[in-house]
Amino acid sequence: MEIDLSPKLAKEVYGGNGGSYHAWSPSELPMLRQGNIAAAKLSLHKNGFALPRYSDSSKVAYVLQGSGVAGIVLPESEEKVVAIKKGDALALPFGVVTWWYNKEETELVVLFLGDTSKAHKAGEFTDFFLTGSNGIFTGFSTEFVARAWDLEESDVKTLVGKQSGKGIVQLEGNITLPEPKPEHRNGMALNCEEAPLDVDIKGGGRVVVLNTKNLPLVGDVGLGADLVRLDGRAMCSPGFSCDSALQVTYIVRGSGRVQVVGVDGQRVLETTIKAGNLFIVPRFFVVSKIADPEGMEWFSIITTPNPIFTHMAGSSSVWKALSSSVLQAAFNVDSVVEQLFRSKRTSDAVFFPPPN
Repeated sequence: MEIDLSPKLAKEVYGGNGGSYHAWSPSELPMLRQGNIAAAKLSLHKNGFALPRYSDSSKVAYVLQGSGVAGIVLPESEEKVVAIKKGDALALPFGVVTWWYNKEETELVVLFLGDTSKAHKAGEFTDFFLTGSNGIFTGFSTEFVARAWDLEESDVKTLVGKQSGKGIVQLEGNITLPEPKPEHRNGMALNCEEAPLDVDIKGGGRVVVLNTKNLPLVGDVGLGADLVRLDGRAMCSPGFSCDSALQVTYIVRGSGRVQVVGVDGQRVLETTIKAGNLFIVPRFFVVSKIADPEGMEWFSIITTPNPIFTHMAGSSSVWKALSSSVLQAAFNVDSVVEQLFRSKRTSDAVFFPPPN
């Protein structure tokens, strides 16, 4: 079966003076639907306010640009008001109500990647707004709203009639939202650009992995995630997820080349990837990337909280584990060629610096 793995850009779904919301469509990126994964971006201008909402999917949010404030309400819990900035990752389980605000001149951009296996539409997030022109108050009759919230009918009409914005609004100067509290960041957000490195290869690249130790809510979301920074002209070793997980990758910065090899040794993708692209690697397919001279950075989710990868190069690769005679027989080569092959890439590395 032929699969279109071409990287795609997000398209605007809605927006206004306060900002915009973009999403990747399963019709353009079929692997989203097949893998039950969705991806979207929220962009907020100065004083842009993303109205309170909850989603039919668990997600990982990653701040691509700017700084701002996120309001987070876990089920039957108090509101957490968290200061967010570029590099921050937040895990958002089912049932979480969130709002987002930007009071700075620099645009705030937040990436959302998540699981849609329990969503209304495979490969798409469906948000349910608490307020706004499409909020829950507009759906209930005046009688139901009045009785549920113990309001006069006239007050209900005012409450509902004032909700003219959809999803995102621009706040006037007379509204002051709550200030973030430093203690509210604990366990809610992790800055991937400042966190201790899980992998650090000189001249190659660096990795920070989100896990239940540094961001406990990742376990509730059921997804793994990482931030990878590849140096100029360095290579990310060919490898595959050996626990049937999908890799969903967003290119944060820079550009480079990617190749993906699938069933029967067929190269199913060979292309240039650049900032803003999203692409998906199917289960068990082997992927490798080489950065352009300016380097490349990407943020990925993996559809399991504790992914296991098999690398095809380096001292820990599967080739090093196989015996010499097996390799000679499998490649149909003599011992000289087999030893040459085995003697290369003896370091335990995920990233390879460019050749001298």
